[in-house]
Amino acid sequence: MSSNPLIDQIWRHPIKSLGAERVKSLSLQEGKTLPGDRVWALTYENSRFDKANPSWAPSQVFLRCSIAPLFAAVSTKFNNENGTLEFHHPELPKICLDLDNEVERKHFIEWVRPICPKNAPQPIELCKVPGRGMTDTDYPSISLNSIDSLNNLSALMEINLHPRRFRGNIWLSGLKPWAELTWIGCKISIGRVELEVVEPIQRCNTTKTNEKTGLRDADTLSTLQMNFGHKNFGVYCKVISSGRICEGDSVECLKI
Repeated sequence: MSSNPLIDQIWRHPIKSLGAERVKSLSLQEGKTLPGDRVWALTYENSRFDKANPSWAPSQVFLRCSIAPLFAAVSTKFNNENGTLEFHHPELPKICLDLDNEVERKHFIEWVRPICPKNAPQPIELCKVPGRGMTDTDYPSISLNSIDSLNNLSALMEINLHPRRFRGNIWLSGLKPWAELTWIGCKISIGRVELEVVEPIQRCNTTKTNEKTGLRDADTLSTLQMNFGHKNFGVYCKVISSGRICEGDSVECLKI
């Protein structure tokens, strides 16, 4: 039996800051974001996003969970047969849409509007950038997180924190808690896939929000700051060698 950490979970988020889907396996490509992850982002009134010349933009340009906490309770499921996305929310009817269809994107805007705060910017349009997901980093990144660190943070807070709060892509198990934060500058090997660990992820108010209710019920940021002197959880990586990853795969940190 390998003593290396294993991939515990893989998640993708078709719309930036809204919806999540767990998958068993997928293929990663060199220099790309995780397939199906943050393909779309939700613009609002007077957003600075230039849809005529779409390119990466910082998260402040889009509606996100830190502004609309109820977004956290959206879950998604991709239909491989017809390319549609199924959206669920406890306060809304289920809806199934093809977001590549302009009319159906407008249906999505009307669907999501009731869970947007009335005193906040209102949703206008779903936009995307060719060839990459709208990650929080200006480079195509994949986020790597630790179940063991999550369990440690849960114990400190005396609450059961779910991975969905952190909207990460790859979750590892079998690590010493917080060991992943020491991997900056290292390479990660997952079979034929290699990732370069670039930087820690500084967290925001999204992580305070319950993924089932959309209510803010846990001060993750204060707990991180008080116990560790920072608000970091997880690390951003670049894909430097392509290949397929699966839940249960062994992961090795290659020190440089």
